[in-house]
Amino acid sequence: MATIAVVNPKGGAGKSTTVLVLATELAKQTTVAVIDGDPNHPLKDWASGGNAPESLTIISDVSEDTIMDEIEAASEKHAVVLIDLEGTASKIVVLAVSMSDYVLVPVQGSYLDAKQASRALSVINQQERMVQRQSPDFRLPYSILLTRTSQALRSKTLTSIENELCSNNIPVFSSELYERDAFKAMFSYRTTLDGLWNMASKKERLTIEKAMKNANEVCKEFTTTLIRELGVKK
Repeated sequence: MATIAVVNPKGGAGKSTTVLVLATELAKQTTVAVIDGDPNHPLKDWASGGNAPESLTIISDVSEDTIMDEIEAASEKHAVVLIDLEGTASKIVVLAVSMSDYVLVPVQGSYLDAKQASRALSVINQQERMVQRQSPDFRLPYSILLTRTSQALRSKTLTSIENELCSNNIPVFSSELYERDAFKAMFSYRTTLDGLWNMASKKERLTIEKAMKNANEVCKEFTTTLIRELGVKK
């Protein structure tokens, strides 16, 4: 079992999309709970479409007073718990991180996003330091996931951000969650990528299949990372 907080204080960094893509991919193999801690409740709204896999549970309407209990309860019933958090550095974010085994930080390819992501890394560092007072060897593993990037075009800004992250020994996924209309359509039609494929025309299916391949690549690296960092079994 693993609990993962998906964090970035900046709104629009791709947190909810990342959570939905990972959750629907992981739910093909195991039980998954998503805790929708975003005040806009994008994942609760998505689930209202009635197309969530049976192995995927969406938990919403959490607060600072309830989130720790919700995480604990979800982790007892599900193999993976993903926590989608609001785009602010609030108390609920700190509480969620304190209950997590691993933190994923989605970052768009801009300096503003990268700068805001450093605030998420600061929360992780603070949590490590608090626990290390009792357990000196404790480490809270995390990674950066670049989101909404272009598969065809590599900007100088994005390359520069990657180089800076690597030079500071900040772990970055080699896979990226590309800018794909299919990922947006998952929310619009309140369904999975498979659901989109089933309702699409032959021409539309080609673009959806590219998104499916991308989702699979990111999920595969995510799973491999959890196995390496936490000893989580597939």
